[in-house]
Amino acid sequence: MVRLALGLSYSGGAYQGWQSQPSGQTVQDRLEAALAAFTTQPVATLCAGRTDAGVHGLMQVVHFDTPLQREPFSWVRGTNAHLPADIAVQWAQEVPRDFHARASALARRYAYVVLESPVRPSVEAGRVGWTFRPLDGAAMQAAAQHLIGEHDFTSFRASACQALSPVKQLRRLDIQRRGSYWRFDFEANAFLHHMIRNLMGCLLQVGQGLQPPAWMAEVLAARDRNAAAPTFSPDGLYFMGPQYDARWGLPERTAAYDWLP
Repeated sequence: MVRLALGLSYSGGAYQGWQSQPSGQTVQDRLEAALAAFTTQPVATLCAGRTDAGVHGLMQVVHFDTPLQREPFSWVRGTNAHLPADIAVQWAQEVPRDFHARASALARRYAYVVLESPVRPSVEAGRVGWTFRPLDGAAMQAAAQHLIGEHDFTSFRASACQALSPVKQLRRLDIQRRGSYWRFDFEANAFLHHMIRNLMGCLLQVGQGLQPPAWMAEVLAARDRNAAAPTFSPDGLYFMGPQYDARWGLPERTAAYDWLP
């Protein structure tokens, strides 16, 4: 029995998130069906980070155990032959038996891309968030500083969140503008359910001038979901993947990273 790790990318618009559902319309369901077709036996996968409906993945990492011995390129091509066009395995690698896609991750990274325009997205619909109000980058940067570090993020936690603790360490929150597009990069040891979407809702309220930057600290301190802004759309949210110790020798990025604005 060997343990395999796969890196995959997907467009989440057509799926009900990552985690398997009775409908079968999730990324995990499609991946496991493709692996079963390729191997002619059931395959159960564990992922680095579950994504919501509509959220995209640039480098989701999964692992599974199998008695089959095949070359890495065979796992990539063979699995992709049974996947829909909006999901693709990018790499495959045998890993030690103590590797765990979720538990071995040191950090997780997400990016949000938001279009600032009086007119809604068209060709990039579903791939970017949207605000018709102008955003103040300096105000959002000031608000973001209140979030860096280890905090109780209860105010940004979905009611259905199953995390054992609301305390997480947000290590990085970078905000950049490229033309009409804003990019927000988040890195933390772990994230709560809807945490990033709820953080984005608050950051955009500050950026639009509806709240001052100091309001972010008040929301954080309240430890009450009702204190925060509404959950922002999943459009434009990308799971950039986990970070692992170098000893595992796994890729850190995929080609799709160069496509993202």
